[in-house]
Amino acid sequence: MTQRKRLANTQSSSQNKRQSVPLASQEEDDDSTFPQPSSSQVQRGLERFTPAQVDQKTAEVVQFFLVRDQKKIPVRRADLVKHVLKDYRNIYPEIMKRAARTFDQVFGLKIVEIDSKNHMYILVNKLETAEAPPITSPTNPKTGLLFVVLSLIFMKGGAVRENLIWNTLKKLRVDAGEKHEEFGDVKKAITDEFVRQRYLEYVRIPHTEPVEFEFRWGQRAEVEVSKVKILEFMGEVSHFLSERGLSLCTDEDGCFRVSISFLTCVCVCVCVCVCVCVLAP
Repeated sequence: MTQRKRLANTQSSSQNKRQSVPLASQEEDDDSTFPQPSSSQVQRGLERFTPAQVDQKTAEVVQFFLVRDQKKIPVRRADLVKHVLKDYRNIYPEIMKRAARTFDQVFGLKIVEIDSKNHMYILVNKLETAEAPPITSPTNPKTGLLFVVLSLIFMKGGAVRENLIWNTLKKLRVDAGEKHEEFGDVKKAITDEFVRQRYLEYVRIPHTEPVEFEFRWGQRAEVEVSKVKILEFMGEVSHFLSERGLSLCTDEDGCFRVSISFLTCVCVCVCVCVCVCVLAP
């Protein structure tokens, strides 16, 4: 269930006149019901369970993280407590410490808190490969779409108005108002899916009439995607095009212009994403 649906379901029919609670506020309210256990509470809590029970619960937390990571959805502490820990909530710090050790030693991953206020976590690959992996066929074309948007935001100084994103994609032969054969609903992917995954922030611009929005890098992108890799990405695409007598440049609005089909460009973008691993050094 999406966060928007969860928010909608919490609204009582007798309170139709109330304004919707912002997502960030909802997350804060959910987590505020769980105070961080003290060290003495953790110690007393551990005495209630056998080592095997604690190990089993740790394995369930690891599994919960892995399932969420497959969908690139951040893990909230409130969700862990509600859906996994339950009666083990008083030993939450110990369970998280053991889960972090498992990810480090078994998977080569680390748990990173991307939102200390709402206690949201993601998994990040901590291993640095000696050589870039070979170019392979992309398994998720949306990766290329995301990287194009992140690159544009980076090149424009950290924030890009929504209409510039749509205009740029249209020049790359992707119309946000139409269903794309590779990306599906492009507008939904950018304004909803990538935002829920915390790759993008979709923020209202103050004092605009009519109301306008802009995109920024999200918390996950700041952790996972290196700015250096963005530059390498743009360089690889530019090199690929120049070898074929083509060019990648920007017009006065900062929009990309290429003289090849968008499908070819996106294939290059995705393959380069795979090659550079999009991991911060």
